[in-house]
Amino acid sequence: MSTGAASFGSGGTRGRESALRASGPGAITDRMSSRPASGRHPTMDQVAEAAGVSRATVSRVINGAPSVDAKIREMVQRAIAETGYVPNVAARSLVTRRSNSVALVISEPDRPDNNSFLNRIFTDPYFGRITAGATTALRPHDIHLVVIPTDSTDHHQVIRYLRQGHVDGVLLISSHEQDTLPRQVHELGIPAVVSARPTSPIAVSFVDVDQRLGARLAAERLLSRGCRRLATISGPLDIPSGLDRLDGYRAYLAEHGFDAVPSVEGDFTRAGGEAAARRLLTEHPEVDGLFVASDLMAEGALRAVQDLGRRVPDDLAVVGFDDSSAALDCRPLLTTVRQPVEEMAAEMAEVLLAHIAAPGRLPRSVTFQPTLVVRDSA
Repeated sequence: MSTGAASFGSGGTRGRESALRASGPGAITDRMSSRPASGRHPTMDQVAEAAGVSRATVSRVINGAPSVDAKIREMVQRAIAETGYVPNVAARSLVTRRSNSVALVISEPDRPDNNSFLNRIFTDPYFGRITAGATTALRPHDIHLVVIPTDSTDHHQVIRYLRQGHVDGVLLISSHEQDTLPRQVHELGIPAVVSARPTSPIAVSFVDVDQRLGARLAAERLLSRGCRRLATISGPLDIPSGLDRLDGYRAYLAEHGFDAVPSVEGDFTRAGGEAAARRLLTEHPEVDGLFVASDLMAEGALRAVQDLGRRVPDDLAVVGFDDSSAALDCRPLLTTVRQPVEEMAAEMAEVLLAHIAAPGRLPRSVTFQPTLVVRDSA
């Protein structure tokens, strides 16, 4: 192909592209009737030849340039599909300055038992739901999700990875009061969205559920069943969601004349819920209504309740929080407060994409509404 024919500015190529724009996609059917010989990778020049356009036009289509005519864009995309051409991602990233990857950073606190860190991430349904929701939102944009679990011992490694430009933005799962990672990510200047209301004032976008309202729904359900000796197993109290669920539950009960509500702090794990329930019911055997601040803890709590010879819901009604797969593993099936985790994660991804597309836009907060899912335990 001559230099003049390859250049978008040449009369020959411009004329062919104008003719193609007028004639429509059917005009290139014959050009795309054969693929390159077996074992050979098709090139951008072959795509250009098949589509009857310049190599520069193919490049603009691949890189998403908005200035390309819609009909020509369609012809190039058909030529790419027909030839089997795969764009060079590394070269494309040099042009777009994008990696087409987003990090899902799951920041958990240190525990006395170090094994609990990764165990919780890979066994708690919450994290799987977050990953599924974010992936569903990112896939249509051809953006990959890189999952990075971390605790405070390796925050420096995470920050170094983010600083090196491996990803275009961060979805950050962080909720503990002492977690410094949200501020560190914010100071990097990389687009980021946090999974809950930040524990300290940071100008960062976040997506959350109305935690207090969810706890009030649980209290309302227990009262409507006639429960009068109420208690709760809270989440960790160094987490806003743990505090908000406890405060919302107690506030609703106080409005209805219940001032003293026993509570035991849990850790959002199955084993933690079981241990907390044993302690609570040993100290307060009269309890007939129990709000457990996560489904996973409720599953453990139900095991303890039944081991102690209590019938659910006849002797003791139980309401959980999340509406995760753990609620369906419970026997009886768990009545619970649903937070739409998949939808929340998808919203996080959409907010992040907006920040990536328009750096410098103002932070945005989105709060979802919880609902009560009634099953057999209350």
